[in-house]
Amino acid sequence: MDGNMSVAGLSVLLQSGALDPVTLAEAVLDKIAGYKDQSIFTEVLGERALAEAKAASARIRSGRSLGLLDGIPMAWKDLFDTAGSVTKAGSVVLSDRTPAKQDAPVVRALASAGMVSVGRTNLSEFAFSGLGINPHYGTAQNPRSQDVPRIPGGSSSGSAVAVAAGLVPVAMGTDTGGSIRIPAAFNGIVGYKATRGRYAMDGVFPLASSLDSLGPLCRSVQDAVWIDAAMRGRAAPNIARTNGGDIKLVIAETIVFDDAEAGVVAAFEQAVRRLRAAGVAVERRAFPAFAEIFELMARHGALVTAEAYALHKERLHGDAAARMDQRVVARARLGEKIGMTDYIAILEARRRLIGQFKASLNPGELIVHPTLPHVAPPIAPLIADDDLFFKINGKTLRNTLIGNFLDGCGVSIPCGTGEAGMPVGLLISGQAGEDERLLSAALSLEAVIRGEA
Repeated sequence: MDGNMSVAGLSVLLQSGALDPVTLAEAVLDKIAGYKDQSIFTEVLGERALAEAKAASARIRSGRSLGLLDGIPMAWKDLFDTAGSVTKAGSVVLSDRTPAKQDAPVVRALASAGMVSVGRTNLSEFAFSGLGINPHYGTAQNPRSQDVPRIPGGSSSGSAVAVAAGLVPVAMGTDTGGSIRIPAAFNGIVGYKATRGRYAMDGVFPLASSLDSLGPLCRSVQDAVWIDAAMRGRAAPNIARTNGGDIKLVIAETIVFDDAEAGVVAAFEQAVRRLRAAGVAVERRAFPAFAEIFELMARHGALVTAEAYALHKERLHGDAAARMDQRVVARARLGEKIGMTDYIAILEARRRLIGQFKASLNPGELIVHPTLPHVAPPIAPLIADDDLFFKINGKTLRNTLIGNFLDGCGVSIPCGTGEAGMPVGLLISGQAGEDERLLSAALSLEAVIRGEA
């Protein structure tokens, strides 16, 4: 199996009978077992994968394929319940939990489409970091690095690396402040964060329910479109390609370019020139709401921190805290300082800012900017220095958390490289519920953004 093959590419081989699902599953499992970095997966679901692959093989051979995704291997971030496995959320303090009795609804939906679950992937503990460093299960290394070990991005670190390393064509992630789009950009793959509530959240370990959303990390926007349809129980996707001349993009100029690396800006601007040459309407605009989000956080604290503290309060003040990542503990404990009046003020301001942002856009416009202001930095300095860790974590989350706070959706697409030849991502974002418009535009523009058209 070509490790760089997309879901769509594999589907052609499987549905035509040129590749058997069992052969594919065995190859994937062998590649995972032999891969040099063993911190990508927290659990390999070998028995399940082979059983599901055998069932897919029998269906396809008898002419009863479940559709485009039948027999396609995938991996799940260790926040999703899979029957018989313990959902540890990247933490050792949950390792003694009772194994899940059943799959989470989204896991069940993709199994119903014939997808083959091969494993559970590593993440930042409790999904509470944008860097992907995990002191318990190891830190998956960014496979695009050619010099020193670099971070994978988080919190969906293992999911991104599993795809970027060619171990699986797609892996599922969650996104509370950028946890799909960040590792997608760092690893040079596609990451789609859906509007919050687009998929069922039952059986998914939370971080902050006001912000949590789901989505796939994969090799192409087309793959994301197919996965999105199956997650919603659709037999086939209904996303149409759009004429580039009908797409309206607005480059956000507030906050997102502050202190950005020159290589990131250069790669982004080159992609913008390609888009304009392809006939896409692109303009630049300031968005005061972006700046106000950070002023609000400075005044009242972060919404994610308040809700994470409420979720983990007993652990943070009990014996479990000593066994947790101390950086997660320190950051989560900041939520104790966020009182009820602060929390209500944040929620009220959020509603106002979402309305203000919507009013600042014309119908049909989508936002674009660099997914991140920098490429993936080396791991070692971040492990050695707490102050540097928190500084870079904040900078890494900055551009993407805006979309979560404004309750939108977004797709990160590779658009070039920056320092040390590391990938740079371009983020296209829409407002809440604009997923179809977003995916249609991303599907139509992907080749131009990548410089392939």
